[in-house]
Amino acid sequence: MKKRGDEEFHNITEAQSSLSDDIPGRQRKYFWSMMIRTLCFLLAVFTPSPYRWFFLVGAVTLPYISVIVANAGRETIRGEAKLLRSRNREIGR
Repeated sequence: MKKRGDEEFHNITEAQSSLSDDIPGRQRKYFWSMMIRTLCFLLAVFTPSPYRWFFLVGAVTLPYISVIVANAGRETIRGEAKLLRSRNREIGR
């Protein structure tokens, strides 16, 4: 919100998207991460020994990484976006 005299100006680009719009994207990211984890687990079972360990590490670490990525919140994205903005531009200047 900006104040010029007694008037308040609201910038619509600073409004967050609704939570119901945000959840399907998070669910898709988590789903695909878990599918990759399942593939890593299957490859760890069916590949020869030297490669098996790489797939096993992927199958063990991907759940943690998937949860972090899926829960990467709306507030962190918005907070960084505000820091990157050098100045506010208004119509009429």
